[in-house]
Amino acid sequence: MPAKRPAKASSGRAKAKPCPICGKPSTALAKPFCSDRCRDVDLNRWLSGSYAIPGRTNEDEDND
Repeated sequence: MPAKRPAKASSGRAKAKPCPICGKPSTALAKPFCSDRCRDVDLNRWLSGSYAIPGRTNEDEDND
């Protein structure tokens, strides 16, 4: 029975995740986005209120 070879070690690099805006590969300069344009689109969405983090309503605080 031949000896088993150890598994090859990974190079330490994970595959780059795609840009969350357009899906293209991300770049090191604009990470996690692919470009400054996509980074600006994301910032605009946060500033305009398109993205929102849900929270408790004031009504819930009155009951406490």
